[in-house]
Amino acid sequence: MLNRQGRPSSAGEAGTNAHPTFTGNKALAQIEPLLFEIGRYDTTGVDIDEPEAFTPRLGGLERKEAIGLPGLSEPETMRHYVRLSQMNYGIDTGLFPLGSCTMKHNARLNERMARLPGFSDVHPLQPVSTVQGALELMNELGRYLVTLTNMTAVALSPKAGAHGELCGMMAIKAAIEARGEGKTRNVVLVPDSAHGTNPATAALIGFVVKPVPAREDGWVHVEDVKERLGPDVAAIMLTNPNTCGLFEPQVAEIAKAIHDAGAYFYCDGANFNAIVGKAKPGDLGVDAMHINLHKTFSTPHGGGGPGSGPVVLSERLAPYAPVPFVRVGTNGFELVEQASDAAEKPFGRMTAFHGQMGMYVRALSYMLSHGSDGMKQASEDAVLNANYIRAGLSDLLSLPFGNKPCMHEVLFDDAWLKDTGVTTLDVAKAMIDEGYHPMTMYFPLVVHGAMLIEPTESESKSSLDLFIATLRDLAFAAKNGDKERFTGAPYHAPRRRLDETRAARNPVLKWTPPSPVAEAAE
Repeated sequence: MLNRQGRPSSAGEAGTNAHPTFTGNKALAQIEPLLFEIGRYDTTGVDIDEPEAFTPRLGGLERKEAIGLPGLSEPETMRHYVRLSQMNYGIDTGLFPLGSCTMKHNARLNERMARLPGFSDVHPLQPVSTVQGALELMNELGRYLVTLTNMTAVALSPKAGAHGELCGMMAIKAAIEARGEGKTRNVVLVPDSAHGTNPATAALIGFVVKPVPAREDGWVHVEDVKERLGPDVAAIMLTNPNTCGLFEPQVAEIAKAIHDAGAYFYCDGANFNAIVGKAKPGDLGVDAMHINLHKTFSTPHGGGGPGSGPVVLSERLAPYAPVPFVRVGTNGFELVEQASDAAEKPFGRMTAFHGQMGMYVRALSYMLSHGSDGMKQASEDAVLNANYIRAGLSDLLSLPFGNKPCMHEVLFDDAWLKDTGVTTLDVAKAMIDEGYHPMTMYFPLVVHGAMLIEPTESESKSSLDLFIATLRDLAFAAKNGDKERFTGAPYHAPRRRLDETRAARNPVLKWTPPSPVAEAAE
């Protein structure tokens, strides 16, 4: 059967087998054609003046033909984005259990503050005298970050976690070169359980990466680190709490061993939200750590939006913090733009401008509204919620490192699915049918079929109870042989399961008009 767009009404659309419709729509679940199908190339809903004559300056590289984008009216454009939003899942829709990603509630107070004049419309090239309030906010945010971590300095300019990793490791490299050891200390130790960006960052700036193997308990052991230490080791990149959802109990001993060997301790701060107000990385011996504001301090996350990954530095690395940075001068706040203007030894510049004012405002709003006791409680509640899920599922799902307390996220493996014919991916797809975004799958890599669940502190007991009950029902279904519920899922999403392998190997990169379909004669 063909709908009015000339497409089979069962072409990957959910719920089309029963009671098919002419349009392909299912009441409020509307199937929209591509913009290229409904748009017109000869008109648009916006009146654009004809440009005055000018001489191109692109050296013959200017466009010779029409750009080929469809023109839409304002109602068509609005309907398109509203329909997309109705198919989107976010933290405002329901529980978002992605482990190691911390999809927590972004309070609307933060959004209101970020939209205040002077923050929302600030420009990086404004005279410093006109942005004193913005610089003061940045200075205050930095003060909070160094206080919460017990570090000495902070670089606010990195745009995200991986960018922050690069910043911290470049500061370490600058410190080593300043000691005259740039050619001899070229090895970075990275545990097997680390985020994949850690070894990539170290390799990017010329370090040789050597792994530290994971043990059966999920922890990094100081003995394993000491075996790999030598005069060639520049640093270790360790995540704490680690990506297995566990706090590293030997972190202080590891830091001492690293320092005794003349190396530096980089801590991946992606999971800082589990220990804010409870433990300070500086007290544990950390020299550099990035902080994902979108994970720990509630700024928006995902979708390719703006990120922010400030890096805090110990006293040993503080002189090498990059420009630009804010300092208090005789006439107010100053923005130090050039390394030559700094009293310290900046390793250089990470980016042209800070550029993340909205993220700074949201993060500081979160800090001020919670206070020190509130941020501490948020960490405690995040850990409590993860352990509540662990306790509610440990009799049905398998825990790779034993049933011991976790931090802000709980890690399961796929041992409980043995002989069921159901995989971790199948469980994730079935969760979509139940109205949940899937948990993090197949990460960390040290655990086979990993299922990493992080509820954050944002969820109430009732929402956790429903989530646990849902996963228990799925577990019983898998163990009782209801394989079809999983292998064909999702059945109720706007689109059915894709052949992801084929899509990756044979991507369709350009839309082409479908062949016209003749209407059947009566």
